[in-house]
Amino acid sequence: MRAIWRGAVSFGLVSIGVRLYSATEEKDIRFHQVHRTDGGRIKYKRTCSIDGEEVTYDDIAKGYDLGGGEMVILTDDDFAELPLTTSHAIDVLEFVPAEQVDPILYNKAYFLEPDGAATKPYVLLRDALIDSDRVAIVKVALRQREQLATLRVRDGVLLLNTMLWPDEVRVPDFGFLDEDISVRPPELAMASSLIDSMAGEFQPDAFTDDYRAALQEVINAKVEGREVVQPEEAEEAPAAAVDLMAALRASVDRARAARGEEPSGGGVAKATPISAAKSAQQAAKAAKAAKAPAKAPAKKTAQKKTTGTQSTGATSATAKSTGAKSGGAKSTGAKSTGAKKATPAKKSTRKSA
Repeated sequence: MRAIWRGAVSFGLVSIGVRLYSATEEKDIRFHQVHRTDGGRIKYKRTCSIDGEEVTYDDIAKGYDLGGGEMVILTDDDFAELPLTTSHAIDVLEFVPAEQVDPILYNKAYFLEPDGAATKPYVLLRDALIDSDRVAIVKVALRQREQLATLRVRDGVLLLNTMLWPDEVRVPDFGFLDEDISVRPPELAMASSLIDSMAGEFQPDAFTDDYRAALQEVINAKVEGREVVQPEEAEEAPAAAVDLMAALRASVDRARAARGEEPSGGGVAKATPISAAKSAQQAAKAAKAAKAPAKAPAKKTAQKKTTGTQSTGATSATAKSTGAKSGGAKSTGAKSTGAKKATPAKKSTRKSA
């Protein structure tokens, strides 16, 4: 790591020389803008909007827009008059409990390393912060800007966290905050149960940037001339369930099942509109798969029945075949006609008797 700043921590009458290092780094994959046809880098010229001429860095100054087309120009000499440009001190203002600092105020993190012979006072401040279980509120000038920050201990090293000023945090202004929305106790209890079922210890290493990994795989495939393998599509988020309690109950059961625990309600989870739809789709697929192999045996059975009927009819009644010849119809039609005529023949015999 390369030190980006050198100064001293002012701790009462004690001065501790330190070097500042960036404690974090972004892992985003960066791209250049290039010409699509030949891959040439795209360059931009610094031109003046008034005369259209290209401007060098030596002729560039900082301007503050007053509005209405008016601009106040500040030069390097104007900034040199400010005390922050030459200030290399981290002034400790007070020590406060860490839980009193709202995390929304934290901005960037830097490691502090003792400089030269400042190791002993550095370790003294570090151990004092650990023993008091507090963080130091400090002021520091970085990149021509005075910033509020905290000093705390991480892995045996002093960590400087720059902070936003209170007026840099926006106040939430949303319409639902003025609405009178009541939550029923059973809903709150079920939501608390869901939180308990998903509770765990935070382990940052257990989480990965899947998008960055997939993008890196695409780049590697391009370099090696391989075919890019399309990653599996993630399941789409289901639509909001109408029944909030049913959705909460199903979520609790799913969380418990993921942990290998028994679901609530004796192992039978009540269906939600989402789970019911999924179950219906699965049942339809199973029924369709079951019908496909059953078609062939059904035809064979029908053929056997037809054959048996034809042989029986040939041996039992000679009149059926005679009726079939005279009618000139199909065998199926002859059978049905002969069967209908047999019944009235018996009735006529009884009358004549």
